[in-house]
Amino acid sequence: MSINSREQFEKLRACGMIVGKALRAMAVQVRAGVTTAELCQIGSRVLAEHGARSSPPMVYGFPGDVCISVNDEVVHGIPGDRKIQRGDLVKLDLTAEKDGYHTDSAVSVEVTPGKGNARKLARCVERAFQQALEAARAGNRTRDIGRAVEREVRRRGFHVVRELGGHGIGHTIHEPPSVPNYADCSAQHKLTVGLVITIEPIIAAGTGNVSLDSDGWTYRTADGSLSAHYEHTIIITRGEPVLLTAA
Repeated sequence: MSINSREQFEKLRACGMIVGKALRAMAVQVRAGVTTAELCQIGSRVLAEHGARSSPPMVYGFPGDVCISVNDEVVHGIPGDRKIQRGDLVKLDLTAEKDGYHTDSAVSVEVTPGKGNARKLARCVERAFQQALEAARAGNRTRDIGRAVEREVRRRGFHVVRELGGHGIGHTIHEPPSVPNYADCSAQHKLTVGLVITIEPIIAAGTGNVSLDSDGWTYRTADGSLSAHYEHTIIITRGEPVLLTAA
């Protein structure tokens, strides 16, 4: 969507703040021994306290309020009785709705002490987001965001997951345009003032190829390598974008 009123901005911002608070509440509780279901319950409680609802169950019938993916699980992991272990890389991805508006955010949390590339991946995906944010300016195109992500990820020796990326958002979870994480020549959508999108780098230590689990939801790396995910919902302006989900 593109916002055209102060009321729309305020409602999106209110929803974004709730998502940010819920993610932060979950992130600080990521530790060895906690289950993914328990983390999800924390997020659900924060949403309920602020009069918001998780979007994926409502829109797609996803079996959980928060997507929680661990290690080689890339996105859309279903919360359950899996216990977090030391060295895990945990991705928390939350989309919520309030007053008819949706916002989306994700973070990767390393359970110390880290193992392998966990810390490097987590840092890289955040850095890739920051680089993409610099490209998210009115007049640029969605391919410019993807180019910025891919350049940073490759520079650090990792790969983007090409099948997944950012998207328009607002009236529902997924709206046009698609926002790639690589220099996709076909991604020609012009960024205009007021456009609401997510910037969503998703990267892997291996090839970046993914496969869908038998549960029909969870994507994981095809080669079993670690993955990382970072996301905010933003509004395009003539200058620096507005981060709606930064609590």
